[in-house]
Amino acid sequence: MTTPDAMALGGEAGEVTLAAPTGSRRNVLDLDDFTADEITSVLDDTGAMVEVLGRDIKKVPTLRGRVVVTMFYESSTRTRISFEEAGKVLSADVINMSSSGSSVDKGESLLNTGLTLQAMGVDVVVVRYPHSGAPYLLARHLPQVSVINAGDGLHAHPTQALLDLYTMRERLGTLLGAKVVIVGDVLHSRVARSNLWGLTKMGANVVLSGPTTLMPLDLLSGRDELEEDHPFAQVDVDTDLDRAIEGADVVMALRLQSERQQGGFLPSLREYIRRWQVTDARMARAKSGALVMHPGPMNEGVEISTALAHGESSVIEEQVTNGVAVRMALLYRLCAGRGSRMAQAG
Repeated sequence: MTTPDAMALGGEAGEVTLAAPTGSRRNVLDLDDFTADEITSVLDDTGAMVEVLGRDIKKVPTLRGRVVVTMFYESSTRTRISFEEAGKVLSADVINMSSSGSSVDKGESLLNTGLTLQAMGVDVVVVRYPHSGAPYLLARHLPQVSVINAGDGLHAHPTQALLDLYTMRERLGTLLGAKVVIVGDVLHSRVARSNLWGLTKMGANVVLSGPTTLMPLDLLSGRDELEEDHPFAQVDVDTDLDRAIEGADVVMALRLQSERQQGGFLPSLREYIRRWQVTDARMARAKSGALVMHPGPMNEGVEISTALAHGESSVIEEQVTNGVAVRMALLYRLCAGRGSRMAQAG
């Protein structure tokens, strides 16, 4: 029996009890407006979802009758499929759409598409868009729909950051005081930006490493101008990866986004590999048992060596598995935390 402060994920394999969603969160746009307690609560719920995914029968009726639409205007494998699986495991009706073959081909705007989906009674829209700010536009104009940002331009990718945080916490026990080195193309990485918000709020010590040309200017030269209590004021930047990796608990390699390298950001690919590829030799400088992570997709042999990507210290496949669980936790919190439209109208 559950209490008023708890909800149960029923199913043929038994129940998993979760804390009842609290607060008024309607959207997940980035982690900058999450508190440390809220992040912790999402990670706790994710643990319960991992248990559900470990069953022989991966199906619970929690979101039966809810409708989730995924709108992906950029290519995606992991994120899109994990949201689809997350919704279906929770028994939601999941509809996938893309710009190709939709009214977008006829000139319809993203906002008008969103308004159409709201009029159809959709509960959650998961959107990936090539331009920063698109999910915020939808959230501002769709009061009856929850919006989840699955990546907007170079700005944010909050669900990837949450699955990264969960993976680290499960392996390390805590994020407080953990040294996390993020290496590579930080400038173009929406994953890195959302991770910076999440990691700093959870008390981790973050070090960025990579070419100066691939570092955000506000962190490379403007940190002294940040207010002392700003989370990013404590983020370190060290372009020498061998030095940055000393004593690290986690090393996360970022994809070198070759499609964005036309502006002369790198002297050569060979130089990047020599100085910033994460290898076994470099990981020897980190703490014993340090984790190797990558948000994917990987360019093996470029930002990370093939041997390391598939070695014992790699938790890259765990990240993928945990991605489904995190997205289940978020769909649960957004949908189960509010009544149905019929109830709201009554």
